[in-house]
Amino acid sequence: MFRKLGHTLLIIALLSATGTHWFVLQSVAWTTMLANNLQTTSFCQAMERTFDGRHPCKFCKRISQGKQTEKKSDLQVELKKLEFSYAPAVFIFTAPTIFWETASVNNILSLLTSAPPVPPPRELLG
Repeated sequence: MFRKLGHTLLIIALLSATGTHWFVLQSVAWTTMLANNLQTTSFCQAMERTFDGRHPCKFCKRISQGKQTEKKSDLQVELKKLEFSYAPAVFIFTAPTIFWETASVNNILSLLTSAPPVPPPRELLG
């Protein structure tokens, strides 16, 4: 149960970090606007009035303000991230002082050329 809750919270955090919550809110606002416009006008006029951008509802205005304030705070965070002190790095390459011997190729080949083991007696195979 805790694993599913953790996955759900992770998905919600990922979606909100990528700005998906604004997309969901805007979709709800457009659906509400379209439903309200359909009560008074035809379908074509309601679609045009909903999506032309000249007739935003209160919800659309608040979403727009929320997006703008989020962009301003993101810009301030990015500027703070760019402020860092430069410290030059010095790399010194030296040869190792200890070496390990590796196995000789001749020793390994001598193991491969030995005769196979003697087969079991045929009486046991049966």
